[in-house]
Amino acid sequence: MSGSVRSGHIPPHSRRESTDSYASSVGSNRALRPPKIEMAATSPLSKIGIKGDGLMLFITCFASIGVFLFGYDQGVMSGIITGPHFRAYFREPTSYEIGTMVAILEIGALCTSLACGTLADIFGRKKVLFWGAILFSIGGAIQTFTTGFTSMVIGRVIAGFGVGTLSMIVPTYQSEISPAENRGMLACIEFTGNIAGYAASVWIDYFCSYINSDLSWRLPLSIQVLIGLTLAFGSLLLPESPRWLLDHDQDEEGMRVLADLHGGGNPREPRARLEYREIKENVLTLRKEPDRSYTAMFRRYRCRTWIACSSQMFAQLNGINVISYYAPLVFESAGWLGRDALLMTGINGIIYILSTVPTWFLVDTWGRRPILLSGSVLMAISLALCGYFLYLDAPFTAKAVVGCVIVFNAAFGFSWGPIPWLLPSEIMPLAFRAKGASLSTATNWAFNFIIGEGTPILQEKIKWRLYPMHAFFCTCSFILVFFMYPETMGVPLEEMDQLFGDEPSAVPQGDDSDDEDDEEAARPVRPIRTSISSHPRFMNPEERAARAAAARVAAEDRARAESAGLFGIKRLIGRLLGANASEPDRRLYQSGFGPSSIPLEDITSSNAARHRKKDGTKKGGKRKGKTPSGIETSRPTTDLPTNDIPAETDYADEETQFKLGDSDDDEGEGSGAKGQTGPGVNGRDDSDEDDLEWESGRR
Repeated sequence: MSGSVRSGHIPPHSRRESTDSYASSVGSNRALRPPKIEMAATSPLSKIGIKGDGLMLFITCFASIGVFLFGYDQGVMSGIITGPHFRAYFREPTSYEIGTMVAILEIGALCTSLACGTLADIFGRKKVLFWGAILFSIGGAIQTFTTGFTSMVIGRVIAGFGVGTLSMIVPTYQSEISPAENRGMLACIEFTGNIAGYAASVWIDYFCSYINSDLSWRLPLSIQVLIGLTLAFGSLLLPESPRWLLDHDQDEEGMRVLADLHGGGNPREPRARLEYREIKENVLTLRKEPDRSYTAMFRRYRCRTWIACSSQMFAQLNGINVISYYAPLVFESAGWLGRDALLMTGINGIIYILSTVPTWFLVDTWGRRPILLSGSVLMAISLALCGYFLYLDAPFTAKAVVGCVIVFNAAFGFSWGPIPWLLPSEIMPLAFRAKGASLSTATNWAFNFIIGEGTPILQEKIKWRLYPMHAFFCTCSFILVFFMYPETMGVPLEEMDQLFGDEPSAVPQGDDSDDEDDEEAARPVRPIRTSISSHPRFMNPEERAARAAAARVAAEDRARAESAGLFGIKRLIGRLLGANASEPDRRLYQSGFGPSSIPLEDITSSNAARHRKKDGTKKGGKRKGKTPSGIETSRPTTDLPTNDIPAETDYADEETQFKLGDSDDDEGEGSGAKGQTGPGVNGRDDSDEDDLEWESGRR
């Protein structure tokens, strides 16, 4: 796909040469070894048996309450401002007063979304989540018992403080606990909570409109308090982010959380231990970066920062809050009056929720880019038609506008609703993740305020022309995504540097000056992940050229498979069969096209071309060969380095299982690999020999 950053599957033989070079480059760094703990059970949930996938699902659903509050507060005012009792209590507020009461929430959210990036790095994700819910509850209480315009504005600002905090911290927290293969789906489930909050507020407004007193608008506002307190006290049950714990050297606690999330509570589970090593390596690498300020983030990660902010900017400029905040006014302008306008808004909200469900399954199979591009097209068309029908002012205008609004909301809920909340938290490195999410969220609230404040005025001044204006912004967002946004589907958080062409600092060396007689310290540390070992930082020019050539061939293989129509079929087979498949089907699933088999280290053809240009190498001749997927292709004659493979490394075929010894518990015990000699063979420990027995394409 033109303009995208695409990842191809690197054949196993192209990875082998990097194992020795990486092991020698990191030496005996003991800081990467998981701590020895007996039991996990770090949170109240794990103590009662909620672990593994169950714990992950519980965290996702419960954290979604945070974005539910965000959606509820956005939608609740849309039905209240048209109610007769509300308008009478506030003495027929002007369009300026209505705009201020609605949009002032964004000012409070803007302030805290900027500040909470630093606070989340200092105090942790869990504590910031708790205090965000408390602030929201206080603001909701003030709105409920308001005595006039001023107190309503104060309550909205304080609620905005809570909303800004939650809208920043919840996506960050979610991304840091989610596995790469399901990160997109879990984030989209979370966003569905946002739309459910919006739809719930609309229906509550509709049913409360039958109350013939001020309770018709005070009751919907009071529900904010109940939901906020539920989130606040429920957050005390959640575990802290393991990445934040490891970044603050709380290694044992971090290992316990990882064991609960990925090991079913077993701290010896290979996947949990491997996850620990990857995160800890990334933490130690990022500590080479002395400056963690916003300025440093702009300077070093300019492209990622622009993507994070622009995605949220266009999520607002594309016109969603013209509908979310003022849907009843939009329907009234089309001819639906009173409760009928609220009813149409409620029906629209239900369709809005349903539109977010397909993204759960497509975001980790189809990818982020295609979803955003298709959403931009549908939104632009529906907004342009909405303006056209309002311009005609024909008898069918009312029904036509409802249809256009429903299509627009469905397109937004499918695309530009969830993805901009997912991208910032997954593309930024750990050292800047909270700050990147903070800045992107602040961008969202800044444009949220502009749209919320300006929409009532523009609806009076330019009328139907407002909708083609937002259709133009949808077109601009299509162009931006097409040429600038990379595809991040299936990419582990710790490996985003390679996708964007950023080279991390070398992995810090361990200080083993006091361990000269320690047999464990004398053994080389296993490679943490072949993607790091094959990074250009650890390669000579010849190795980099070979790596780039392999990446180019893999990209060609992937393009051939796509053109043959096999891409979606193989993904479907992988999802349906997975580990229980027969051998041929499993080999098909692991040949580079499964949803969890595209690691980030498989850099794209564009990156490969850049490395070739940088190294001054040229493409060699070609010979015929076959890819792991069985598709005949041409391979460059440049031979890959044939370094000796460590004695402890047992490479299977393209499924590539790693069995690298590293005793963490029984130092000096074990017999080593049968019939093999070499460094690190003696002292193998059965508890750790499976730490890297994971397919290299598991993500």
